[in-house]
Amino acid sequence: MAELSITTFVTLDGVMQAPGGPEEDTSDGFDHGGWSVPYGDEDFGRFMTGVFDRSTAFLLGRRTYDIFAGYWPKVTDPGNPIAYRLNSLPKYVASNTLEHPGWEGTTVLGGDVAARVAELKESTDGEIQVHGSGTLARYLLDHDLVDTAHLLVFPVLLGKGRRLFAEGAVPTAFRHSAAEVTGKGVAIHTYAFAGRPQYGSYA
Repeated sequence: MAELSITTFVTLDGVMQAPGGPEEDTSDGFDHGGWSVPYGDEDFGRFMTGVFDRSTAFLLGRRTYDIFAGYWPKVTDPGNPIAYRLNSLPKYVASNTLEHPGWEGTTVLGGDVAARVAELKESTDGEIQVHGSGTLARYLLDHDLVDTAHLLVFPVLLGKGRRLFAEGAVPTAFRHSAAEVTGKGVAIHTYAFAGRPQYGSYA
C-alpha cells in the first residue's frame, strides 16, 4: 500500500497561492505571485530533490496540473531529477472536466475522488505525492487520506490569497516528525497524520 504525502509552500499567514511566479495564478485579483522565489537556495533545492527522489507517482489538482504540464515536459535534461521523475512517473489529476490530458503518463480521476484515491493507495506501492494543489490537498485531508505533510513556511506575510487551511476544515491532529531551516529562513516542517485532535484544560 502506498503512502500519500503533500508538499506545500505557505507564507506566514498561510497563503499558498502562486508561489512560483507573477502569472502562475492571478485568480481573485492575486498580485503577489512569485513570493517564494527570493528564498530559493541550496538547502531548499536539496530538500525538494530529496522529496522527489522518494516519489513513485504524482497526484495533482487541475490548476496545478495545468501549470506543471505547461512547464515540465519542456525540461528534457535527463540530469534534472525533478523533471525526470515528473515526466517519467505515473501522474493522476483530479478533475471532472479534463478529458484528454496532453502530458504523457497522465490518468484522470473523476467522480468520487476520495474513493478513487483510496483505491489508488491500495493498488500502488511507494509514495504518491501531491505538490501544491491546495483545493485537492484540503479535500484529501478532510477525508483522512494524507499520511505525511511537508509544510515549507516562508518568512513573508501577504495579507491576501488562497490559504491551505480554510475555515471549515475537518479538525485533524498531526505528529511533528522532522524540521529544518534553510539558509534563507524557510522553515521546513514534516507532520504525520495522527487522527482527531484531543482536548484538555489548564484549569
